[in-house]
Amino acid sequence: MTHLRIAIVDDEAPARQLLREYLAAYPDVEVVAECANGFEAVKAVAESRPDLLLLDVQMPKLNGFEVLELVGRDAAVIFTTAYDEYALKAFEVHAIDYLLKPFGPERLREALAAARQRVLQAPADVSPAQVAADARPPGAWITRIVIRDGASVHVVPLDKVDYIEAQDDYASVRVGDKSLLKEQPLGEFERLLDPQRFIRIHRSFLLNLDRLSRIELAAKDSRVAVLKDGRQLPVSRSGYARLKELL
Repeated sequence: MTHLRIAIVDDEAPARQLLREYLAAYPDVEVVAECANGFEAVKAVAESRPDLLLLDVQMPKLNGFEVLELVGRDAAVIFTTAYDEYALKAFEVHAIDYLLKPFGPERLREALAAARQRVLQAPADVSPAQVAADARPPGAWITRIVIRDGASVHVVPLDKVDYIEAQDDYASVRVGDKSLLKEQPLGEFERLLDPQRFIRIHRSFLLNLDRLSRIELAAKDSRVAVLKDGRQLPVSRSGYARLKELL
């Protein structure tokens, strides 16, 4: 690669300016976008198609983990972060580079060299959502789901989610009458969600326990979960056993 297109994502203007100054030393680097939050980053990836994001972790609205979930397959990511040991360990294990603030131009040079190699190679066989999950401290369940729709982003609080349905390598997040599709297997959702709130009632369904009205027999040895709005979802034997433990 002779040309590297970069988007800078940081909510602090001085940090963005410093990165611009560092990157000005590279004639083969082009800054195609400068973003003050995660929403702007998702839009920049969709519209400007950068090869690489220099991405802050601690930001309002969407944090760096959530941005990674949304765009991690479309651009390489170097984190610029002052985050804790769990994040650093996850980045190392999954070969995602990071710059621990404050850092100097030499450290950035090393990261860019690694990024060039990664952009040229095939993407790592690890989902961005799994990297983000591994970076969280143990027991730190997610509180919302972020879903990308082109350049737009839906931020869905878990209290709004009725259930999540598997659809091959995707999952359909059901919110009232709406279904939002996210490229993430149901098993990953199961690991990210509080098991006291979201129950795997069937191989294809994770149910928000707050939405459950009752469990009914549907046929011999088969049951359905009846939701408070009247919708019915299948319940497997193992799912029924999990429900009995919690109810």
